[in-house]
Amino acid sequence: MTTRRKFLKGAAVAGPATLAAPSILHAQEPIRWRFQTYAGSALGEEVTKPAIEAINAAAQGELEIELFYADQIVPTGELFQALQRGTIDGVHSDDDSMASPTPVRSFGGYFPLATKHALDVPVLFNQYGLADIWREEYAKVGVHWLSAAGQDPCNFNTVKPIKSLADMDGLKLYTFPTAGRFLSQFGVVPVNIPYEDAEVAVQTGELDGMAWSGITEDYTVGWADVTNYFCTNNISGAWIGSFFVNAEKWAELPDHLKQIVNSAIEASHTYRNQWYWGGEARLRASGEKLELTSVPQDEWKVVEEAAVKFWDEMAEEGETAAKIVQIFRDYNNVISKAGPPYTFG
Repeated sequence: MTTRRKFLKGAAVAGPATLAAPSILHAQEPIRWRFQTYAGSALGEEVTKPAIEAINAAAQGELEIELFYADQIVPTGELFQALQRGTIDGVHSDDDSMASPTPVRSFGGYFPLATKHALDVPVLFNQYGLADIWREEYAKVGVHWLSAAGQDPCNFNTVKPIKSLADMDGLKLYTFPTAGRFLSQFGVVPVNIPYEDAEVAVQTGELDGMAWSGITEDYTVGWADVTNYFCTNNISGAWIGSFFVNAEKWAELPDHLKQIVNSAIEASHTYRNQWYWGGEARLRASGEKLELTSVPQDEWKVVEEAAVKFWDEMAEEGETAAKIVQIFRDYNNVISKAGPPYTFG
């Protein structure tokens, strides 16, 4: 399995040669960016730090990025504003968590039942047109959108088991804004707190668990230590998250450094894909902290049918929203006809 050490070594060695970065001494001061991720320190080691370290290594001192984890400079819900005004220079987050004031906000993070696997995300962006929409919408508000990728599914890890839809009624869960809006119709009470406070909130009874991630993240960040059950039904097959840069800072960056940034980020997508994919299987199969439960598929169809209605509601929010929903519909129509492994059926 690819390790983060091997990934960084390869990116650092291949980057300058492949990208033809000038092999000259630079007398000027390096360009310095402050970059904040949605992830806490434990998770950030895997999902964001590899990209930042690879950029710094390949840039050979011309660009130096300092990485900050969840809420260290500003709360996650203020990431967009801080990026727009230049308080921070770069961000790794989903649009929903960072309260993006764009029509794409509700479709980042976990849009209910829009994806089945992590690879659906780059396909939707690069083959079905989401990248153009994201790029255009952020350009309107002074932010340069760089790239999106999928990660883990959105399952439930809870103190009490979920074996039926009735078991969801009344659960206080840490989740994403749009996911919470969707789940509230099943009695879930969405709770919005800082990322790093979620573990303690379960211990104190403020939360009954999370609908935030797959099982890899539960074990990595410590949530598996305070919850007891993992429900294998998910409300989304892949998190949709992006890398962003302040538009002025991006415009000032020399072209060869832009290419280094883009290449390192794309390489980091591959690393995260295998880290999550392998972790989800291994921890479901041999993890000892969380007992697996499932809602019967015939009962879970109620959730799937509710998602279709939710999509219809979202499509009414504007022209851009309608266009995004249609792309999700078109893609899901294709994979449903293709069958396994593109679907779970």
